[in-house]
Amino acid sequence: MVNAKKVVLGISCGDINGVGIEIIIKTFSDNDLLSVCTPILYAPESAIYDYKKRYNEFKDFNYHIIKDAQKASPSKFNVISFFNDFIHFSPGSSTKQGAEIALKSLNLAIEDLKRNTINVLLTLPVNKHSISIIEKDFIGHTEHLSKACDNEDNLMLLCDDKLRIATLTNHLSISKVANSITKKLIKQKLNILIDTLNVDFAIDKPKIAVLSLNPHVGDNGLIGNEDLNIIGPVIANFFDCGNLVYGPYSADSFFGTGNYKNFDAVLGMYHDQALIPFKLMSFGRGVNYTAGLPIIRVSPDHGVGYDIVTQNIAHTSSVLASIFLGIKLYYNRKRYFATSRKNHST
Repeated sequence: MVNAKKVVLGISCGDINGVGIEIIIKTFSDNDLLSVCTPILYAPESAIYDYKKRYNEFKDFNYHIIKDAQKASPSKFNVISFFNDFIHFSPGSSTKQGAEIALKSLNLAIEDLKRNTINVLLTLPVNKHSISIIEKDFIGHTEHLSKACDNEDNLMLLCDDKLRIATLTNHLSISKVANSITKKLIKQKLNILIDTLNVDFAIDKPKIAVLSLNPHVGDNGLIGNEDLNIIGPVIANFFDCGNLVYGPYSADSFFGTGNYKNFDAVLGMYHDQALIPFKLMSFGRGVNYTAGLPIIRVSPDHGVGYDIVTQNIAHTSSVLASIFLGIKLYYNRKRYFATSRKNHST
């Protein structure tokens, strides 16, 4: 029976031919983690067995097979096993079967998350292209979770102890970015970011920087008009309403001078504008948080790691950071709403 005093952590297995299973077994080989969360991995038992068989140092790794998340043991590493067909493991390679397992694991975890039988979802890395072959609309965890929650108000927020940075647009071709930037979208994402910092990170009156789309903030329209006509006016409106929102800042000087240190969070215009500085500073310990949803989902900031599978060198730092951030966000959110209900009733 699950201990209600501990966070129940659901874990989708990701691509079984990547480093996900390796990292999660390494992470929970430290039994001390069981004192802060009750883990439930959604994965075929054979995937765990295969890894244990390959590496003698983990042959004694113990786990508890369950059929229902509500039956999870708080003192054990729990596994909801599925996919009883023969599994052909191809470490370091993309396979249709691997994609099917990754998607099934994710969907099972989402179902339990929506039923509140797990509190936090940790998603291990998937091969997006492989999954898109069997599910055409799949372009990433963020969009898939948003659709599952029937909530388009999501925000990709990368976090570590040095920097929190969000993306206005997510997995979008660079050729489509400029036309996607609208006042409505910027307003929507800034509102999510402010609410997330208030509720999930317990930051009252957060200070936020917004990056420019064009080099040198468009040089007064010489390079582009988006910063002058779209981004700037939205920032001014938020500031006039009492929000500490500043910008737009040219990304090169903003990060080059260390100005990011003066803000609680940053909003970038597109994927690589946000992720390049984040990974330069945080790679190996950063966390991807899907903000704006009614559920809490965290993920390590690295991919499937096909190139290092079978070498047993994958690090656990980012997964550990994801687990601890997920737990922190869960308690912050719970505390916020408990306080709100108390204030409302008085």
